[in-house]
This record gives sequence, structure tokens and C-alpha cells, in this order.
Amino acid sequence: MRRKIEGKMAETSPRLAVRAVLVHDGRLLLVNAYPDGKSDLMCAPGGGVEKGSSLPDNLIREVYEETGLRIHVGTPCLVNEFHDPAGDFHQVDIYFRCTVIGSAGVDPAWQDAEKIVTDRRWVTHDDMHALRVKPDSLAKVAFDSDPITYDPLEPIVR
Repeated sequence: MRRKIEGKMAETSPRLAVRAVLVHDGRLLLVNAYPDGKSDLMCAPGGGVEKGSSLPDNLIREVYEETGLRIHVGTPCLVNEFHDPAGDFHQVDIYFRCTVIGSAGVDPAWQDAEKIVTDRRWVTHDDMHALRVKPDSLAKVAFDSDPITYDPLEPIVR
């Protein structure tokens, strides 16, 4: 992918992010990462990868920042990619099966450092039908024990 940076055409790579498929007592942890109620879209907790840090270490940091929970990172279970067809945004998310270390209680007063996450909740498979959740395959990946899944490129949803 090429885009103009400081007046010159430059190569850009897709953004890489990690996400936690965190199921506890039959419930999946979801977050809303849109400040000021800009969207009701829910997703698995996680975020962008920082250079020099492993994927699991990035995920441990992101989940703690967004939820206050400490986790153990297991195996990858989903690779999902999405893009903005009208722009140059392209992201690849790698989802890992995770478990909670210690209490699974989510403190409602918890605020992530960037104040982006506005909602966090544990949901059942049935609860997910009443929510806008991305990616579309998240419920199947979370509640079925299929091996790793790949979601082909899909348009971004806001």
C-alpha cells in the first residue's frame, strides 16, 4: 500500500493488532472502544502491537489497560483483517484464546489510560445476538472449539 507522507509517496503496512478471546464461566468479555458514545460496536479487548514487544506481551498490556484484568495468553484462534475501502486504513487482528489470572470481576469504575473504552461486559452466546459485534465470526470462535480461523478482508464498520 502506498500513501503520501510529507509530500512523498511511501509504502505503508497494515496495522497489526492483538485481541483476547476471553471466555469465563460461559461468558465472553467484550469492550466498546469508541469514546463519547460514537458507536455501539463491541469487540474483543486488545489493541495495536508495539515494536520490540511480543504479541502475547502486547496483549497482556492492552487487556490490562482496557479492563484492569490480568490474563494468561494461550494459542491463536482467529486472524481477521479489515480495511476502509474509501481510504488507506488496513488492519490485521490476531486473536488469542486467553484465561483470567485471579478475579474475573470487571470494576465498573475502571478507566483505561486513553479513556477510549466506554463499556466492558461479560456476555453469553445468546447475548451477542442483541449486540453489534465485530468480527462476525467472534461468537463462533469464542464458543466453539474450532482450530484457528481466517476471516478474509472485510470493510471497516463504525
